[in-house]
Amino acid sequence: MQVPAPFEYERATSVEHAISLRERLGEEARFIAGGHSLLPMMKLRLANPEYLIDINDCEELFYIREEAGEIRIGAMTRHRELLDSDLLQQHFPIFRDAEEVIADPVVRNRGTLGGSLCQADPSEDLSAVCTTLDASCVIKSTSGERVVSMHDFHVGPYETAVGDAEMLTEIRIPLKPNGSSAYEKVERRAGDWAVVSAGAAVWMDGGTIAEGRVGLAAVGANTTGIGPVSDVLRGATPSEELYQQAGDIAAANCSPQTDQRGSAEYKTHLAMELTKRALRRSVARATGQEA
Repeated sequence: MQVPAPFEYERATSVEHAISLRERLGEEARFIAGGHSLLPMMKLRLANPEYLIDINDCEELFYIREEAGEIRIGAMTRHRELLDSDLLQQHFPIFRDAEEVIADPVVRNRGTLGGSLCQADPSEDLSAVCTTLDASCVIKSTSGERVVSMHDFHVGPYETAVGDAEMLTEIRIPLKPNGSSAYEKVERRAGDWAVVSAGAAVWMDGGTIAEGRVGLAAVGANTTGIGPVSDVLRGATPSEELYQQAGDIAAANCSPQTDQRGSAEYKTHLAMELTKRALRRSVARATGQEA
């Protein structure tokens, strides 16, 4: 039977309390919310924190709201709340697309957006979603807060920009006119980690794409935002040829590994195909053509 190494447990009553505990306990302390990623790693002894700081009582981090031209989401917002949010569905339907294929109801009822991002798993769905939407992350400490782009938030597999005495508190997504988004995923069974997934977002200017973004998961060391795809989409007229061009660029800019989920060649093909599908659906949604 797999059991974690011994650890001590503290329950924070507020964000300030949680950060002060992390600052006092140091790098051997970890925050825990849903725990669906951390606890299995602890049972396998892949993670061995000496202290767990339970942040489920940090109620000030449970929210989804529109403010200052952004959608702002508290880091403790559960998957279920992301799935059910009409505000997110109105502006960023990619969230509902992704949440419908994440794990199972048990995980969705307890797991959080902040926990998903801080796990920094290369196959993590919401990291790809937030990369696609050009989100930024608010990181708080006792000395203040700083805002970090998703590009800089993930510094490597299972590594983030959050320091030992800091806490991710909020995710901010800019609101732009005439846009929509979509998420496509191939998995071995329902709720599994992605074999490959692709998110796309476009913002239209009449009949052309003013701006477009693509984010991939499970195709390399970290979630990948494909900058060259944005370059080719900017100012272009939507067409099957454009989607194919973007898919080819996505495939050329990923570096999947052969494993039990499939060969590198297969995953590269999926990166191309799923990018095309996600872009096609995003444009259809943005232009009111989706059935």
